[in-house]
Amino acid sequence: MTENQGPAHKRDMTRRRVILAGGAAVVAAGVGAGVVATASAGEEGSAASGTKAGQAEVCYRLTSETTEGPYYIDADKIRKDITEDKEGIPLTLRLKVIDSDTCKPLKKAAVDIWHCDALGIYSGYESMSQGGPGGGTPPSGAPTDAPTGTPTGTPPSGGPGGGGGHSEPTDDERYLRGTQLTDRHGFVEFTTIFPGWYQGRAVHIHTKVHVGGKMTDAGYEGGHTCHTGQFFFAESAVLDSAKEEPYATSTTTRTTLTEDTIYDQSGVTGGLLKLSYRKGGMARGVTGSITMGVDPDETHDGTGL
Repeated sequence: MTENQGPAHKRDMTRRRVILAGGAAVVAAGVGAGVVATASAGEEGSAASGTKAGQAEVCYRLTSETTEGPYYIDADKIRKDITEDKEGIPLTLRLKVIDSDTCKPLKKAAVDIWHCDALGIYSGYESMSQGGPGGGTPPSGAPTDAPTGTPTGTPPSGGPGGGGGHSEPTDDERYLRGTQLTDRHGFVEFTTIFPGWYQGRAVHIHTKVHVGGKMTDAGYEGGHTCHTGQFFFAESAVLDSAKEEPYATSTTTRTTLTEDTIYDQSGVTGGLLKLSYRKGGMARGVTGSITMGVDPDETHDGTGL
């Protein structure tokens, strides 16, 4: 299996409803004059009868399950700031995890995130990621939903196009990887950088949600993985990032959000982040937020997709 599989592998998703108190489940930095805010598509809102002022009713689907990809490392690095010394546009990632059945926040759930750096390189797999600025080449094999008349020729192997088959790490680096436990309101916040891109994939961040485990001296242990997904970025924001250094040095052809075969075009339920940043001042930082609706009783480790 490859990470470039199409939406054919998506599971049927049941629509759920959740009350969002004053928009708290999707937090963005102060949106006002001169601020760019990309909306998460796929939300349906209506006035909630009997709710307090400032509350709105929003429908969510169970968050899309996707492939784990080949570069997951269970590093047990419990930390908020995963940047280490990597250069790039500062990104504050604010996530909320809810039970998609009860709509209640999941507390003490372990949330993993991992992604490539500004030039498309994954820690732990630097030798497999490199291929010039932007790095990376897709795996061979067409996605399952590919149209007829796909391009001919065999793409080079060994790049970070990703797939369900796990690859063993090639180095000891662990930048842009980390885990945190949700608070009693279901929130975690990570400090990282805006990811770059590599051939064959739109800009994205990987995530896993684990429940039922516990913290030990060795990190988070036990329990099971109830969600494996990816977060995506609006094309307008990616274009803005490409104007900044070091992203502007990349010579790798980008895959757009509509061309990506993992993103299922379902908006927030498919992992589309709500982004906020100063117009013309993206280099100063971006805030990304999303609510993940998961089923804590299910197991989705993303290795069979």
